[in-house]
Amino acid sequence: MAYLDNIAVFVRVVELGNLSSAGRDMRISPAVASNRIKELEKHLGVRLFNRTTRQLMPTEHGRAFYQGAKRVLEAVEEAEAAVSALSGQPRGTIRVTAPLGLGRRLIASGIPEFRDRYPDIEVRLRLSDHNVDIMKEGIDVAFRLGLLEDSSLRMRGILDCERVLVAAPSYLAARGEPEKPQDLVDRKHDCLLLRFPGAREFFWTLTTENGPQKFEVHGPFDSDDGDVLTGWALAGRGIVNKPRFDVEPFIRDRRLKIILPQTPPLPVQLAAVYPHKNFQDPKVRLLLDFMAERCQRMIRDLLAGR
Repeated sequence: MAYLDNIAVFVRVVELGNLSSAGRDMRISPAVASNRIKELEKHLGVRLFNRTTRQLMPTEHGRAFYQGAKRVLEAVEEAEAAVSALSGQPRGTIRVTAPLGLGRRLIASGIPEFRDRYPDIEVRLRLSDHNVDIMKEGIDVAFRLGLLEDSSLRMRGILDCERVLVAAPSYLAARGEPEKPQDLVDRKHDCLLLRFPGAREFFWTLTTENGPQKFEVHGPFDSDDGDVLTGWALAGRGIVNKPRFDVEPFIRDRRLKIILPQTPPLPVQLAAVYPHKNFQDPKVRLLLDFMAERCQRMIRDLLAGR
């Protein structure tokens, strides 16, 4: 197993770019990760990485070995999944990612219960509003709000989620309430924007009498964290576009007010996305079933005020 462990560390270092990130991902120290790479290089008789001050770049030998090493690990995972399916005792590690707000409210709180049901399954959760590259970073399941764009992935729809435009009463008292979507475009209002490299939130798509239309919106505040935007909206700093379940408690206690209800944003689908190879993995199917039921129940409870 030591040799296989060394291969697993090597693959994660290639995918994540440095020893520290790979070590954190595999729950070992950078020193241990470094020693395993050295053992692998000694065994193979070649140098696998060119070392810089910030990053490890695979050599030509390293790039060639990575392709085969990745297939070896995938074959082992498939073999373990087959044994789990026959034994009825799923085990192993699942790497999961989700947006910050969704992950904190719906996913993270369910992982201890899932672990209680299936103590031989270890779940490693990464929360980020950035669009994580599932294949590159070895993610098994990604929970997302939005459309599937990578055809190499599978998607399981969980729930269509209503979106709303909301602002604090203090903001509306100071700036007035928008009467039509064009008021957002004409810079009469401050829109709070979710922005990061590759983000698509430079415009909002609203439902109008002529069908869905895109409106390019503007504002002096933007962040790569959706919860930060909600906080700014609560502080009276502008208008935010959010899934309704995410802001329903603030709507109910009148800290936020829905605006332009006649032209709401398009709904967004909550879905689980995963590589094709994981479709038959029992532990992945168990997590998908568990989280799908839990998210549906929690969102409905939030919207019902329970």
